[in-house]
This record gives sequence, structure tokens and C-alpha cells, in this order.
Amino acid sequence: MEQRASGAPRSREGWRFLLRALGHRNYRLFFAGQSVSLIGTWLTRVATAWLVYRLTGSALLLGVIGFCGQIPTFLLGPFAGVLVDRWDRHRLLVVTQVLAMLQSLALALLALSGHIAVWHVAALSIFQGLINAFDMPARQSFVVEMVDDRADLPNAIALNSSMFNGARLLGPSVAGALIAAVGEGGCFLIDAVSYLAVIASLLAMRIVPRERTHRQQHVLTELKEGVLHAFHFPPIRSLLGLIAMVSLMGMPLTTLMPVMASQVLHGGPNTLGFLMAASGLGALSGALFLASRRSVRGLGGVIFTTTLLFGAGLLAFSLSRYLALSLLAMVVAGFGMMVTTASSNTVLQTIVEERMRGRVMSFYAMAFMGTAPFGSLMAGVLATHLGAPWTLTLCGAMCLLSAAWFRRKLPVLREHVRPIYQRLGIIPEVATGLDVAAERAGPRES
Repeated sequence: MEQRASGAPRSREGWRFLLRALGHRNYRLFFAGQSVSLIGTWLTRVATAWLVYRLTGSALLLGVIGFCGQIPTFLLGPFAGVLVDRWDRHRLLVVTQVLAMLQSLALALLALSGHIAVWHVAALSIFQGLINAFDMPARQSFVVEMVDDRADLPNAIALNSSMFNGARLLGPSVAGALIAAVGEGGCFLIDAVSYLAVIASLLAMRIVPRERTHRQQHVLTELKEGVLHAFHFPPIRSLLGLIAMVSLMGMPLTTLMPVMASQVLHGGPNTLGFLMAASGLGALSGALFLASRRSVRGLGGVIFTTTLLFGAGLLAFSLSRYLALSLLAMVVAGFGMMVTTASSNTVLQTIVEERMRGRVMSFYAMAFMGTAPFGSLMAGVLATHLGAPWTLTLCGAMCLLSAAWFRRKLPVLREHVRPIYQRLGIIPEVATGLDVAAERAGPRES
């Protein structure tokens, strides 16, 4: 009895620490609204993939549709970052959410009327890509404005990932049943309605306008300044490079999932939903792992390890012919992908200058989402010639090589990050920045 009573406060304290970013009112509103909206987003993702494959039976066209939805982020991302640094991020997010709601509504009307064709999906995917080019850097940069205490920023980023992957777990798990019950059009309509939650949460916020201390220059001048800042600083350059490679090699997994579910595992929409839900479960576990961490210290070693896990998960999934083993591989891959990307995001948000935040986050969006269309297109082409399993085997091997490359960079990155972490008070004078050994062994001489 006494042990139980004394353990309860510790348990409650643990949960409060895990959810500490929710103590900020604006972030709490954002978290609630996004939690609803993102479930609808995942319904649309699964329904779109199934619709295209049902209409065409083509792995190549699955890749083309993925390319259409993500190429605008790659092309417009740098310019969007400049504008995100200039504009009111709160208002920009309201606009992007309204436009995204209209895009989902258009998909729903076309599908429910029975007139939808692949070119409609491609055109509306391009429109959504244009929205995302501005929405992603604005959303990432806006986290700082919603969290008053910078010490809670890593937790807020981790909870963002938890929210995203919780929806990723729930959305696909019910998408298969909803596609069978109400069709793809019904899923699109549910998504459109779900956007009302995040729009309402954004409008309910009380935001203090940002102070702009730097004079605006020509867009191209500011773009050049952002490029030089990002790519002349080794930690930012290396993290962006790793994320670009992981996204490029990881996107074929999402693109070819319908092929693996139907042709390799001999399933249907429910099998596809289970596979995506398993990936979401792994990602949600990874997000909770990051939320439980007390500091950004040691994330370099974490990034290396989880990139290895992602590559191993891809390899196992490509070789599996049994649903149970495939689901386990998806859990591992989901954990590895989420922790790699969210940890990189956390380090970037910590070391970037505030006036450059929108631009650096636009480069992150380019690396994360902008390279994905090339991965989707590559997946379609390679799967047509090599088959989906061999394509995923190649992607897994490339992720393992990327992890090895990043591990070789860690000592140099540690030296560059240390002064920033010391200035921010994250580490004492002799502690390391990106090396996970810092957390295991404590401070050591540099």
C-alpha cells in the first residue's frame, strides 16, 4: 500500500514531464486541433493511394501521383522560407488550412459523383503540394511562438511527432474499413470536415506579434543569405543531407505499400491499413521516447542508431512474405524514421538563428518532403523493372550506408555544435553536443 501510494506521485510527475509543452495554452490548442485534423489527413492518404491503384493497377502511376503532390515543396521551398520569415506565421497557417480543406472537399465531390479520374487526383495533388510548400516551414517555425519557455521546445517538437504518428496509427487502421463502407469519396469528405478543428484552434490562439529586428531585403538576397547560412555550417548541412537521403530512400515504402499489400502479401485495403498502422505504432513509440528525454544532448548518436534501424526495417519488410513479420518490420521502420527526422528537427531548431528559422525550416521541408517526389518517381520506375521487393531492398541498403556516413561526421559536428549548446546553457563547458556518449558517461574533456 505504501509503495503504491509513494509511486503514484512519481507516475503523475512522469506524465507531467512527458506532456510539459501542453502547459502552454497556444500549443495546447494547436495540439488538440491538429490531433483531429491529422486523422482525416491520413484517411485521405490511404484512400488516394488505394483509389489510384484501383483505377490503374500501376505502380508507376502511384509514383507519379506521389511526385505531383510533393514536387512543389522542392521547387518553392526556399522562396517559401523567405516569406515565412517575413509574414505573420499564424495568419499564414490559417490560410493554408482553409485551402487544404477546400482541396479535400474537391476530391470528395469528384469521387462521390463518380467522375473522378487520375488526372483530377494529379492536379489536386499538385495544389496540395503548393499549400504544403508554405505550410510546412510555417508550422515548424510557429512552434517557437506557441511555446513560451525555450526549454520546452524539444518536448513540443516530440509531441508534434507523437500527434502526427498517433493520427498515423489511428487513421490508416480505420481507413481500410471506411473505404469498404463509404468509398474513397467518404474518406475525402471526412478529411475536409476535420480541418474545421485546426482552423478553430488557430483562431482561438492569443499570439504576441514577433519583433522584426532586421531590415527586409530583396527576396533573392535573403534567399542567398539563408542558403549560405545553412550550407556553410557543417551541422545544418549534414543533418539536411541525411534527412534528404532518408526521405528519398524511405518514400518508396509509402508509395509501394499498396503493391506489397496486394501482390506480395495477397491482401486488400485492410492489409494496407494494418501495415501503415504498424508503421504508425513504431513512429508513435519513437515520438514518446523523444518526449521523455530531458535534453537535446546526445541526439547525434540517437540519429545514427535510428537511421540504422530504419534501413534494417526496410530490408526486413522487403524480404518478408508473411504478414506478421511484415508488421514487425513496419514497427521498426516507423520507429527509426520518426526518431531520425524528429531528432534532426530538434537539433536544427535549437542551433538555428531566430531570424533564419523560416528559411532553415524550409530547407528541412525540402529535405524531408521535397526529395520525396523523386523517391516516389524512382519507386515507380524501379518497381516496374525490378519489382517492389527488390526496390525496397535497395532503399534499405542505401539507408544503412547513409547511417555509416553520418557516423563518420559526428566528431566534427560535435565540435561545431558545442559552443552553441554552451551559449544556450544546454551543456557545461566540457560536455559534448551531438554525441550520445555524453548522456551515458557524463561531461568529458573535448
